[in-house]
Amino acid sequence: MLHLARLHFVFELRYKSTVKSWRLALLVFAALASVGLTAQAPTPSEADALQQQGHLAEAENAWRSIARQNPHNGAALASLGVVLSKQQKYSEASQAYKKALALNPKLPGIELNLGLAEFKQGHFQSAIKPFSKALGADPQNSQVRTLLGMSYYGAGLFTDAIKYLQSALDADPSSAYLRRVLAQSCLEAKNFSCAFEQFKVILQQSPDSSAAHILVGEALDGMDKTDEAIAEFQAAAKISPNEPDVHFGLGYLYWKSRDYKNAKREFEAEVALDPNHAQALAYLGDIALKNNEPEKAASLLEQSTRLRKDIRIAYLDLSAARMEQKQYSAALKALQRAVELNPTQPDAHYRLGRVYQALGNSAEAEREFTKTKTLHQNADAAVVLIRPTPPPSPLVH
Repeated sequence: MLHLARLHFVFELRYKSTVKSWRLALLVFAALASVGLTAQAPTPSEADALQQQGHLAEAENAWRSIARQNPHNGAALASLGVVLSKQQKYSEASQAYKKALALNPKLPGIELNLGLAEFKQGHFQSAIKPFSKALGADPQNSQVRTLLGMSYYGAGLFTDAIKYLQSALDADPSSAYLRRVLAQSCLEAKNFSCAFEQFKVILQQSPDSSAAHILVGEALDGMDKTDEAIAEFQAAAKISPNEPDVHFGLGYLYWKSRDYKNAKREFEAEVALDPNHAQALAYLGDIALKNNEPEKAASLLEQSTRLRKDIRIAYLDLSAARMEQKQYSAALKALQRAVELNPTQPDAHYRLGRVYQALGNSAEAEREFTKTKTLHQNADAAVVLIRPTPPPSPLVH
């Protein structure tokens, strides 16, 4: 029994020793493998070669490996950003460029690359800062100037866009695309003389373009040259009678001139092409109201407000139609929406006061009449200080 116990002890000792040896061997093997992997990591020249050969996925992995080994290497992160951009992974590319910039803001071309990555994602506001820095580093770079102008345009900062787009167009006056964007920026910024000059050139280059006639018409409308604007829209309608919005635009200009008969014809033509044209329906409702047809007006205006919730004239006129029908609660609801859309206009507050009077709410009626008086006084004071400007044209939407 003693002999057997001794044998068991020896076996157990050798077994434990063997297991321990195997564990040690595995650790050594893992360490050697790790050293081997480090030794075989790609070099920047190898990553560049993969990129040049078009092996972008492999190049991406190579630059990631290099960046992991050298976390303070801004150039590696910048190169990773380039490869990611080439694969259209713009969000990841932006992150790589930003990390690279944080490490080394003087890396050549990185601000331009970051701006491009943001621009291609539609992040126009975010693209402005890197493009501005890229232009500061290279003021003669027309590509960067154009991209900066387009970024301002995309971000809705039209006054800033004009400056850079005009400069870009001066450098390349044959660019029809730049001219159109510049003209549209002028129109959006309500710089109508600038818009007219650009659209006039576009019209000279494309005299048979209905879109060019429409744009010239919009600019002329903004300059309060309504008759000339009508002529341009008439030309557009003749060239392309099925062009979306051309009949609405012409109808609005007739309506603005109080030529309601011709306006109605054009609005009806627009609705025939597009039965869900909310603006045309709203103005048809307005004309019906002017023609003392409150039921027809209400039907058209209700249809318009179901399609769109932001056409103020539809709610204002709907309230008038409902007042004619003595539907005061419906009139109140429509007027409240009209006030929400533009609380600075006294007409809605005055009508709201009348509705409250009809409902027997004297306190609210008095409050609205007081607002009406205040808004009129403010408007009169403003006329002394500034030349009044026409309200925004519904031609531009």
